Amino acid sequence: MGFTHDFDGERCTFRTDEIEPLWFLAYTRPRLETVALQNLQQQGFDAYLPFYKRLKKSSAGMQAIFEPMFPRYVFFKTSLQAQSIAPVRSTRGVARVVSFGHEIATLGSHTLAAIRQLEQERNAADVADLSVLRPGHSVRFCNPALSGLKGLVKSVSSRRVTVLLELMGREQVVSVDHQQLEAA
Repeated sequence: MGFTHDFDGERCTFRTDEIEPLWFLAYTRPRLETVALQNLQQQGFDAYLPFYKRLKKSSAGMQAIFEPMFPRYVFFKTSLQAQSIAPVRSTRGVARVVSFGHEIATLGSHTLAAIRQLEQERNAADVADLSVLRPGHSVRFCNPALSGLKGLVKSVSSRRVTVLLELMGREQVVSVDHQQLEAA
């Protein structure tokens, strides 16, 4: 089941296996996802840019930052039944509407709801939950003083990681910053 629409002089086919409104995908210019999002919303489109919380090493320790979950992509749908998606192609920040040949890529609302759910769960997680350093995992020290030594993660907090390592035949507990360790 589908319908055909004239998009900038080309006839494009939309697949519709559902009654609910379809979401389309805009491919943006590099690092202009938020610009494209704002401009799509100003034109009356329902637009969505999911963000992904991840950890970044900094001089202050590990910090949570938010980046687009799908770099260079913004989801959008028409807010009015008769609204054309043709203006999206010339929207500031948008490079093109994603299509496969003459078939414009679409996404169902249930798929977008799953993406929103994943975004909410990931963004609600605290820094310790996001870290690849988990209790019981083996790590290697990057710190010049302890370079090359391996240990076992005992606990993880937002600022420090407690590591159990063997030094001179004895087990020692050391607390260090996240950036001084890497997964072994």
